[in-house]
Amino acid sequence: MEPQKLRVKLGELASTSISGNDISSSCLYVSALAVLHAGQYAWISLLIVGVVLFLFRKIYGEVVGALPMNGGAYNALLNTTSKGMASLAASLTLLSYMATAVISANEAMKYLYTMVPQLPVILATIVLLSIFMGLVIIGIGESSKVAIGIFIFHLTSLILLSTFTGFYLFEHGMGVFMDNNALPVKHGGLTMALFFGFSAAMLGISGFESSANFVEEQKKGVFPKTLRNMWAVVTIFNPLIAFLALAVLPITAIETNKDALLSIMGSEVSGSWLSILVSVDAVLVLSGAVLTSFVGVSGLVERITLDRILPPFLLKRNKNGSTYRIAIFFFILCVSILLITDGDLEALAGVYTIAFLSVMALFGIGNILLKVRRKHLPRPERSGWLSLLIAILAVIVALAGNIILNPDYLAVFMEYFIPTIAVVLVMLNRTALLKFVLRLIRYFLDPINRFLVKSYKGINNTINKINDQEFVYFTKKDDIALLNKVLLYIRNNEHTRKLKIVSVFPEGEKATSSFISDLDVLDREYPEIKVEYIQLHGKFTPSLIKKLSKEWNIPINFMFIGSPSDKFPYPLQELGGVRLII
Repeated sequence: MEPQKLRVKLGELASTSISGNDISSSCLYVSALAVLHAGQYAWISLLIVGVVLFLFRKIYGEVVGALPMNGGAYNALLNTTSKGMASLAASLTLLSYMATAVISANEAMKYLYTMVPQLPVILATIVLLSIFMGLVIIGIGESSKVAIGIFIFHLTSLILLSTFTGFYLFEHGMGVFMDNNALPVKHGGLTMALFFGFSAAMLGISGFESSANFVEEQKKGVFPKTLRNMWAVVTIFNPLIAFLALAVLPITAIETNKDALLSIMGSEVSGSWLSILVSVDAVLVLSGAVLTSFVGVSGLVERITLDRILPPFLLKRNKNGSTYRIAIFFFILCVSILLITDGDLEALAGVYTIAFLSVMALFGIGNILLKVRRKHLPRPERSGWLSLLIAILAVIVALAGNIILNPDYLAVFMEYFIPTIAVVLVMLNRTALLKFVLRLIRYFLDPINRFLVKSYKGINNTINKINDQEFVYFTKKDDIALLNKVLLYIRNNEHTRKLKIVSVFPEGEKATSSFISDLDVLDREYPEIKVEYIQLHGKFTPSLIKKLSKEWNIPINFMFIGSPSDKFPYPLQELGGVRLII
């Protein structure tokens, strides 16, 4: 058998690209989202998000530095609290990845559809998901090369868009920006505008947790650098794109074109070539976010499967060292959700929003527990208590803001969350559940079993009682062949285990020794019938039959004789019902 290849360890660029494609793709939608809720102050909301993310750099750095294993929030809680609490984080993370993969793949194909109108979007989405499943199965090293190419192209596109927008503003001035700032503040005041803008903008950091889910695939010292790089990309480009959009387009135009804001900006500042470039970039970077989901899920599911929360058959590796069954099952899950929703994925945004923000909050809680319960565990860096509490509070505020903005999101989230956590809880408590099933079976079957045992004993006793009835055969000859016929008849026709063979001799006579010996042989020949030989002296008369019937408690009709000759002194009817057998 060919040995498995060693698992590839990723460097800074590869690791940043895999998780960075997810978080940096947010600029395609988060600027428009922020403008939708914060208006002209959207860029400030996005800057606040950058500050919160800076606090989370220390939080993730401390937790993963102390516990450098795949699993993210699950791993943090597993080592600081109960397995059930950790499983909650795992379930939320899985839901977040599932929603990210399906939404990103579908949105990528919708962008491609604007350039290729003949494209079947649903089928193309499935093909895209299958491509990245294949890449992950081939191996994370190959996946990282694709991720690097996408990430570099994406950053180049953002730099080109920002540069040409800067030239455009240099030529046309900041009149549009001033007009936007003169509009009434959304939600009736600056505080509420920033609150709702910040809540919506927090979606722009989804993907920040991904690096923690495949930290074991990274070279030593790479993980904190991925956090720094992701923070820098989000903090620079998201507020910048929002600011430039407000300087180039009226807020009404931004709201109208929120699904393709960057493409519209490119068209406005430099013509169709930049718009096409941005659209191609959107297709690629959203596809990169799908890859992030597959890689993150593989690391997380592998970890929770090792902890026996999911079935162990998922851990099977191919010759490239990848857990290919995890990728296949994740692909099937994503495709099933895509087909069930028929590509109408707006509802999945609720799952994505609540799941992602809950995972961030749980990671912060994991950091608190790590400080309290594992304070002596070595770690390369530590987050401050004040910054930790502020970060957790910020996420909770964002979560509350999103639920207020979209109350239906919570109901949709529960529709997906309850089945997911139910499966995990069943696996966590499978031993207790199996014991409960055993008790349930015993509860219903014990009465039946007792009835069956009682019935068995009753029937057996009845059979024994029937078979205990003795029969009698009166013989006047020492003809063993005749007795053999008698035993055959009784065995085949009567329910008994006992037979008395009776000979009535005149005084002074008795059976020959050879006859008795032959009887012993006959007894052994029919082990199911106990043969007892009795010798009596006197005359065979009706009165003798009645006397023996009373003495032995055997009814006369259970007594047999051979066919009498014409010399027999008694009519058959005088014998009281004795039966003829031979």
